[in-house]
Amino acid sequence: MAAAASILAVAGTAFAQDAAPPPPAATPNSTTALRLPDNPQLFGTTMPSVIKATAIINGEIVTQTDIDQRLGLLVMANGGRLPADEVDRLRQQVLRNLIDELLQIQAARAEKIIVKSGDIDRTLTRVAGNNKQTVEQLSALLEAHGSSINSMRRQIEGELAWSRLQRAKIESAVSVGDDEVKAVLDRMNAAKGTEEFRVGEIFLSANAGNESQAMANANKILEQLRNGASFAGYARQYSEASTAAVGGDLGWVRPEQLPEPIAATLRQMGPGQVSNPIQVQGGISIVAVQDTRKVLMADPRDAVLSLKQVSITFPKGISRVQAEPIVSRFAEAARNVGGCGGADKIAADFNGEMVQSDQAKIRDLPETLQRIMLPLQVGQATQPFGTIEEGVRILVICGREEAATNAPTHDEVYAQLNDERVNLRARRYLRDLRRDAVIEFR
Repeated sequence: MAAAASILAVAGTAFAQDAAPPPPAATPNSTTALRLPDNPQLFGTTMPSVIKATAIINGEIVTQTDIDQRLGLLVMANGGRLPADEVDRLRQQVLRNLIDELLQIQAARAEKIIVKSGDIDRTLTRVAGNNKQTVEQLSALLEAHGSSINSMRRQIEGELAWSRLQRAKIESAVSVGDDEVKAVLDRMNAAKGTEEFRVGEIFLSANAGNESQAMANANKILEQLRNGASFAGYARQYSEASTAAVGGDLGWVRPEQLPEPIAATLRQMGPGQVSNPIQVQGGISIVAVQDTRKVLMADPRDAVLSLKQVSITFPKGISRVQAEPIVSRFAEAARNVGGCGGADKIAADFNGEMVQSDQAKIRDLPETLQRIMLPLQVGQATQPFGTIEEGVRILVICGREEAATNAPTHDEVYAQLNDERVNLRARRYLRDLRRDAVIEFR
């Protein structure tokens, strides 16, 4: 205020020395009717006055705000954290992704493929529902992480546009013969009992000119994955394969169905493991093994159980020493349950709660319980598990429906071969779009 008063005083002195005529009468304030406060209190985040273009792709703009908000999605996928020394590199990768996304939308638009707002709304509702949220709650969560619902809408639009364009321009030109499907089925029958894998893939395209940079990027991604980042989240943001939209999921595959460098790596991996970067034709892949099973053999973990769960709880503040005799008696009762009907008696004797489930897959249980349940027979119960604080429980098997063999059908093999060829052509198509695009960086 003092500085402002001083400036006004100097200006007044200069005006007097110029002996200028007196100023005209003050003009009425045009905002008087709004009754605005003299010192307004601001809420929320101030929007930048100018949003500068970072890139212009065939006349359409990607802004720094677009990059920041898409980076926010990546932060969420990474558990809310990103190493400070990685941010600049990730921004460059996000910019490349946004350019590809815009090229895909433009290519779809050129083929009269328009993604309607209602299609995006339905996908958003499904995404929010999968996270047990409304779209409004999802929007608030995105904003809390520096992103926005509009950024997610744009990503969904790109994925839908590219998927529809592939169906229109690529899938229609791909053919798979019955003899090819039969050859795969024959090889699978010959490989009966060997292992197959549920695989996720992150693919980064590379050529002789940028192979070292692509490998460096792959190693950075691998570092984040080994620090707990979401494989599916990184696949959606970084993978250049058509499976990016489904988190890189390749489904169930046998090593011989994949390029040899990947096949050789898979044979050395187990569930939950992520590979080092693998050089393949056209680029670099990182693969993750989500699960394994035997080819054309029934997997006991796919058995469907009918279960009764008996839970007992303890008074708040009870010590472990006080609780252990009760748990011991509970364990003894479980060992002598006497069939599924005995679960009701145990619940009554221990004043416990009983819950029944008739469609429980062993595969869906926690791994520790899977190992316990696999050898148990109908009428047997698990040992007690849980905690003194949250309660202790047992599971009693009332029925077991063993899994059928996992032989794929003719249609399933056809679909997989078709997807592989579509994926290869889609990568080439996107490469051509990049080559022909007019891109300006600002």
